[in-house]
Amino acid sequence: MMRARRSGVGLAVLAAASLALAACGGGDDGGSSGAKELRLWHYEGPDSAMAVAWNQAIKEFESTHPGVKVKFEEKGFEQIQKTAPMVLNSKDAPDVMEYNKGNATTGLLSKQGLLTDLSSEVTKRGWDKLISPNVQVTAKYDAKGIMGGDKWFGVPNYAEYLQVYYNKDLFKKNGVKVPTNFAELTAAMDAFVKKGVTPLTNAGAEYMAHQFLYQLALDKADATWVNAFQRYTAKANFNDPAWMYGASTFSDWVKKGYIAKNSVSLKAEDAGVAFISGKFPMMFSGSWWFGRVAKNAKFDWETSVWPGAKLTPGSGGNHWVVPKGSKHKDLAYDFIDITMKKGVQNTLGNAGGIPVAADPAAITDAKAKKLIADFNGLTQGNALAYYPDWPVPGFYDTWVSETQKLMNGNGSPDKVMGDVQKAYDGGLPK
Repeated sequence: MMRARRSGVGLAVLAAASLALAACGGGDDGGSSGAKELRLWHYEGPDSAMAVAWNQAIKEFESTHPGVKVKFEEKGFEQIQKTAPMVLNSKDAPDVMEYNKGNATTGLLSKQGLLTDLSSEVTKRGWDKLISPNVQVTAKYDAKGIMGGDKWFGVPNYAEYLQVYYNKDLFKKNGVKVPTNFAELTAAMDAFVKKGVTPLTNAGAEYMAHQFLYQLALDKADATWVNAFQRYTAKANFNDPAWMYGASTFSDWVKKGYIAKNSVSLKAEDAGVAFISGKFPMMFSGSWWFGRVAKNAKFDWETSVWPGAKLTPGSGGNHWVVPKGSKHKDLAYDFIDITMKKGVQNTLGNAGGIPVAADPAAITDAKAKKLIADFNGLTQGNALAYYPDWPVPGFYDTWVSETQKLMNGNGSPDKVMGDVQKAYDGGLPK
């Protein structure tokens, strides 16, 4: 996702498979002969399911690679998003890192020659057998950096999607019914506003705001529309009925008080923490928050897909990439391999992530089972639609600034979507 982050995806999320750990060895350019350190970057919070699972992977890696330590450096999502092209083109590149999938990120870096082509390693280690063909779309790119190509530049070990998190205690306290369809959602928001409660937490300075707009547009769209926008199968028109509905409805929601106008300058962390601390009835955001909510929320809560959704943002998860400048590529491959093994995958699932190769019987948490079941329902219905910032480089910043204009009343839906069109058209591959 753009947290990123995160088409019709037919993902068999809980594939029963196990990989033997490949032995550490040389033979790779950038081999690890004599290496004492593997440099790892990722941007998952320490309470997230991914970080919990990957910490386990780090311990297993070090136990199976005597004398080699993992030097983990936590980076902010925004930090990696903005500096990756510069850092990966320098001697400071890590050996392996989490990176956002999509044309504007992994696709762009692959086209610039900054990422290692993992195709032969994927086949040799059997990762392609664990990852559904439809999820492979976001891991493979062509020579122009467009997803769905023929070369692997990323390896996802989890999946993700946007969902609604409900604070059931606030619903009960205010006498409001948890919604099961879109009409009930708007009725619930009206009821909260009448009681002086802002229904939805939001972050105008990062991804949450434009993901609201995208979801609303998806409510009026179909798979053909998604493919035109994401994969250039036809010309995307940002003044069409779906996009205009999304922009105008989002603007109306701010005016009606469903979304606080003063959230325009907040970041996703602010919005997520506010929900977890019990200040808002609802949060619409990624499954990547699930582990933190489960660990830290002190109220009764539940999740569901967007009420009445035909399509919703989501995909395979952000993936591991190996920078071209990695000094220890074979160690990087070994680490990725461990994160694909059942032990780490089962941990990820029970911690609130969506694993791609876990043992179904090993997932014991009831809420985690529902999280995975809801995702499977979306994939079986071909209801995943990637993320709005993916198609072209720089589009994330465009979405942030344009949705802020809608929130501030500094741009009409027509003007805002016209500017989005210009940024999209200007970024299309030549």
